[in-house]
Amino acid sequence: MAWYDEAIFYHIYPLGLTGAPKQNPYEVPDYRLQSILPWISHIKSIGCNALYIGPLFESVGHGYETTDYKKLDSRLGDNKDLKNFVAECHAQGIRVIFDGVFNHTGRDFFAFKDIQKNRENSRYKDWYCNVNFWGNTEYNDGFSYENWGGYNLLVKLNQHNPEVQNYICDVIRFWVSEFDIDGIRLDAADVLDFNYMQCMRRVANEVKPDFWLMGEVIHGDYNRWANENTLHSVTNYHLHKALYSGHNDHNYFEIAHTVKRLNDMGNLKLYNFVDNHDVERIHTKLTNKNHFTPVHILLYTLPGIPSVYYGSEFGIEGKKERYSDDSLRPALNLADYADAAEWHPYTKLIAALGKIRRNTPALSYGDYKELRLTNCQYAFARNYNGQSVIVTVNNADNDETMTLPAGNCAEYVGALSGTKAAVTNGSITVTVKANSGDIWIPAESAKETYDVVMEPVVTEKVEYVAKEEPIVTEAVQEVVEETVVKAVMEPEIPVAEPQPEAVAEPIPEPAKAPVTIPNKPYEEMTVEELQAAILERMAKNGPVTDQMKKDVTENVWHNSLVTWIKSFN
Repeated sequence: MAWYDEAIFYHIYPLGLTGAPKQNPYEVPDYRLQSILPWISHIKSIGCNALYIGPLFESVGHGYETTDYKKLDSRLGDNKDLKNFVAECHAQGIRVIFDGVFNHTGRDFFAFKDIQKNRENSRYKDWYCNVNFWGNTEYNDGFSYENWGGYNLLVKLNQHNPEVQNYICDVIRFWVSEFDIDGIRLDAADVLDFNYMQCMRRVANEVKPDFWLMGEVIHGDYNRWANENTLHSVTNYHLHKALYSGHNDHNYFEIAHTVKRLNDMGNLKLYNFVDNHDVERIHTKLTNKNHFTPVHILLYTLPGIPSVYYGSEFGIEGKKERYSDDSLRPALNLADYADAAEWHPYTKLIAALGKIRRNTPALSYGDYKELRLTNCQYAFARNYNGQSVIVTVNNADNDETMTLPAGNCAEYVGALSGTKAAVTNGSITVTVKANSGDIWIPAESAKETYDVVMEPVVTEKVEYVAKEEPIVTEAVQEVVEETVVKAVMEPEIPVAEPQPEAVAEPIPEPAKAPVTIPNKPYEEMTVEELQAAILERMAKNGPVTDQMKKDVTENVWHNSLVTWIKSFN
């Protein structure tokens, strides 16, 4: 078992959190990173034991146009600050992973500057893709090159070049030796060359025990990236989408079906999240703000590694704009949320869930078994070492009573409600509050009775709830580290049939003309042509399900589609 098997992540975008200027003046260091030091105690107080922070290194603007991989962005401070920051995280029991932007660099990176200066004579001209000295760009370089995402500010590295591979591997070694980090999140991993990532995995296996590589992947079969030879984990965008839309549409079938598909991919420990620096805040996305509670109960209890994006534990808003992500990456003052884990309803919920998960091994290691499924109610078990933990959620505006198969014990305790439920004839009967949920743990595993009373939040502006009116009345009680292991003979668990009256009939889409797949390089195809080519390849390998079609048609990122179609070769 590695540290990341039991990780609960907190995610910080440091340039945003600290209010750094949008453009880097490359002047003397401004020691903003030091202002994040108090957040370490906050991260620990809400039950997180790992931190994903980045981008961190010298860059032009938003951080993903790297200028120097070995120097902390001067808007944040210097390398000594970063070394001290990681050391303080470790002192408080928090692992740290950095953002690794290894698909592209900025135009101020030394290798690109050398090409500008020496052109055809530059020893770095093959460090980038498709450098053409007969072309030009809007910067009037006198040459063109392949970029990332359509932005010439982001120059795409030639990942097949051994010098580039060696350089990036040395960067990883430097980050470990200099800052003592515990892993790396690979930006844009879904367009990284697989041999390139395998080189990084070999270095990861060398530099530190349990060094973790997690990749940003949006669509596709995650096991192509997450396996013994490439990455340990990837971002779970499939579940991210299902969690908010499954609540907005009152459709727990979407969430349960997504979990089943992910389980079919193999025994993957995926990085689960409900928002991040690239997508809208969960509080903004939810039509019914009361669903914040069941969404996060599922985040913390479904298979995978949960992550909280900074500020979302306070229920802040963040809407994605067409030309700016600034509202997703705001500056925050922690003093504005002093002692939030004691009085703020959302923060207190997150802290309670963090404590429950860290003290309930079944939520980190247990297998998954569906117990009940309707549009508005969902229950499942996580079974581990003879212990069966049951999770129930309800997205309806009315309380719901459920009778569910249970493990071989006498009584369960609701970790969030403090309610006790006796096991009768192998089942428990529990009432789940409207727009809420609970985590039912065998009573013999509890140190004391849980008494955290969760109730629906009835206001959209929960960040201003007065301290004298807390929604959560008391802190969750500790669960014993040592659990009583019992042999559990579980009954066959029936799955509830969907209720016909509650399932809306799909609205047929207008027929579209078939897309002709041209005979040309994938890089020159349109998004529609790439989607058609991927579906054609899928059809050759077997039946194409509606979900597979949906995954393809929802992917509108050109580079991601190019990588996807090439993966069939």
